[in-house]
Amino acid sequence: AQERRSIALAIARMEQMVGTQTGTSRDLPGNDGDNDQAGQLDCIAESLNTTTFLHVLEDSGLLRWHKVGTPAKRQRWIFSFHHTAVIRETTTDAPFAVDSWYLGNGAEPLVQPLDEWFRAIDIPGPGD
Repeated sequence: AQERRSIALAIARMEQMVGTQTGTSRDLPGNDGDNDQAGQLDCIAESLNTTTFLHVLEDSGLLRWHKVGTPAKRQRWIFSFHHTAVIRETTTDAPFAVDSWYLGNGAEPLVQPLDEWFRAIDIPGPGD
């Protein structure tokens, strides 16, 4: 649990640093705001960025109890889908969602068991 907390802090900090360089520092939670707003990211971009950041942590030897998993997608209706990055515990292979889409740029991502993420349990509303 402590490493997952550290991962969330690291992802938040990486988003802050990268956001100033890429123009995504004003990324709003979810898909709130004007769709034409420069730097606004959807869940696909957020999951890809977070997965990339996780690989940087892994490749740097900073993950001891987790490994980077394959991103996941949940789909409730034909046009309602959502993507997240995934980490897995090295001892149990238990998957956890690492979802930076729900909160604004530089906020700690939601980290929760993947089965809860699939069922949308304890998911904050944008801006919470």
